[in-house]
Amino acid sequence: MGAWQSEFARALVDPAAPLPARLFCGNPQRRFAVHRNNVRVSLTEALASRFPAVRKIVGEDFFEAAATIFIAAHPPRSPLVMFYGSGFPAFLADFEPAREIPYLADVAALEAARVRAFHAADADPLGRAALETASPGQLANMRFALHPSLEIVASPHPVVTIWAMNSGGRELAPISDWGAEEALIVRPGSEVEVRRLPPGAAVFLHGLSNGKLLSEAAAAAGAADGRFDLALSLAALFAGLAIAMSEA
Repeated sequence: MGAWQSEFARALVDPAAPLPARLFCGNPQRRFAVHRNNVRVSLTEALASRFPAVRKIVGEDFFEAAATIFIAAHPPRSPLVMFYGSGFPAFLADFEPAREIPYLADVAALEAARVRAFHAADADPLGRAALETASPGQLANMRFALHPSLEIVASPHPVVTIWAMNSGGRELAPISDWGAEEALIVRPGSEVEVRRLPPGAAVFLHGLSNGKLLSEAAAAAGAADGRFDLALSLAALFAGLAIAMSEA
């Protein structure tokens, strides 16, 4: 991109930037201001569409103010507006006015993962029938490929509960347990699912995604959390999370 194009693009998203040079039209300042406002509104709407729970938590005015600052610092790098805002969770983590809402960035990370999961590659989940003839020993020495849409968002806050209450999945109510939660985001079929992972399951799934044998991943999960339930994790694995298996 040439210097003038860069200057023009920067001025579009940053209200503090000077008017680009060589604008040959009647009343260029007014016309450019209208164009700049249209860009800001469209990008703010893109962020609101991608992060509806965040917007609900902070309110419309706070969200719009934060979006304006984010847009000025992070202009679009792709024509695919649906993916705009990948850096918004990290921005919120360092956004001083949001410091009193420490879970906000994690909710944003969950919502960003949902969009990526929706647009991830399709893959047929591995059914239980594929393992009907496998003995426990064979199963322990298998490796599994996980669904390409699968992501895990770990938070020291009850991120799944907070997200569900602000996305229509649960009614708003006081949260009695403010402990950590790990969110599993996956699209095994046509719909993106958000599940709260049981203890140790995140370590188990991370191990499988890194090529560990099932027995190795299970041992790591049990060592990380004594409450790890292998049977529960296997049920989830064969209900949409795994797409392929191979013996060591």
